[in-house]
Amino acid sequence: MFYFIGFVLLSCEKDRDYDTFTGHESTGLPVAIISTESSVDEKENYINGGIEIIGGDNFRDAGQTPIEIRGRGNSTWWLGEVWGKKPYQIKFQNKTSLLNMPADRRWVFLSELSDKTFIRNKIARDLGALSVLDYTPKLEFVELVLNEEYQGVYLMGQKVEVAENRVDLPEDGYLIEIDQAYRTDDDDVYFRSNVFPAINEENVFNIKYPDTEEGADSYELIENYIHRFEAVLFSANFDSPTEGYAAYIDVNQMVDWYVIQEIAKSVDARWYSSIFFTYVPGGKIKMGPLWDFDLSFGNVDYADSEFTDGFWIRQNPWINRLFQDPVFRTKVRNRFDYFNSQLPTILEKIDGYALQLEVAQEHNYDEWETLGEYVWPNPVWYDTYQEEVDHLKGWITDRMQWLNDNL
Repeated sequence: MFYFIGFVLLSCEKDRDYDTFTGHESTGLPVAIISTESSVDEKENYINGGIEIIGGDNFRDAGQTPIEIRGRGNSTWWLGEVWGKKPYQIKFQNKTSLLNMPADRRWVFLSELSDKTFIRNKIARDLGALSVLDYTPKLEFVELVLNEEYQGVYLMGQKVEVAENRVDLPEDGYLIEIDQAYRTDDDDVYFRSNVFPAINEENVFNIKYPDTEEGADSYELIENYIHRFEAVLFSANFDSPTEGYAAYIDVNQMVDWYVIQEIAKSVDARWYSSIFFTYVPGGKIKMGPLWDFDLSFGNVDYADSEFTDGFWIRQNPWINRLFQDPVFRTKVRNRFDYFNSQLPTILEKIDGYALQLEVAQEHNYDEWETLGEYVWPNPVWYDTYQEEVDHLKGWITDRMQWLNDNL
């Protein structure tokens, strides 16, 4: 039987509700209030609980609803165990709409410990909204209260999964993530391409959808398609408009995925992880959705993706080969010019998000004293939130200039 812990509201006035649950007056952000039957200490198993949302300035309240909750993430979960601010995934019994986002059962709470602006994932999704990619997950800023303890600012939103309102695929479609074997779960099913293991032998193509098993017809279909595509891509006739790579991939989506990732210099998207694509038999590979940008826009100290100059995603083996085709290079240049023309809007959005977070970030950093401190893997860190925001804006501006000069 489901065990649900109810909530008691001490006042019907919204400002009082904020104070009751968060310990401060309303910041304007929604507040997600979660209570569970035990502490959330692991990623493997869900525990029972309930959620209520105070909508803040821009959203409607959501009443008490049963959920299940568990931890999530890889490095972000480890980092959360170090600092105490952890990322989570929740699951409703039925599809539920949150903060005007389309209804579904599973939602994520991203803790954004490494990104002290909380903005990088939002900006990446804004770039996705400008693209021709089929789907980009939505996220909204919230403050989280877990078991009566204030947790600070989070990004709550959609996860990458096959569903009507997310990655919308037919029954015979595929959602694949290029990942590392050591990061997979025991029940994951994956194969290796002929190209990526030459970079890193741990590279695998993880079949996120559909459920299959090694040797099954559905397994062999996608494995064979990737092998055929790579054989054509690295053939002498690879740039043929009818028989080359263009017969296997949606070129326009590949171009937009590349341009966005190269702007952001997402450390993992070169060949490591969070590289998603879909395939429907009879169609072509479509890149996306975009995911995992907290260690992007220069926010990493262990790779050259820290710097505004230099190509990064171009070293992806597929992209590197595609750049040998002048037609592909021209498409990239043209699409970059479009995204570059949006730079003033991007910078305005960053300022807008910073203003939206003006009060909430103060409460977050009162709880988690990470401003002015190294949080893995920050290459630089500042004493104030505004300095963090200014650094992000400066990095993006310089990055766009370097790409404009060198593409």
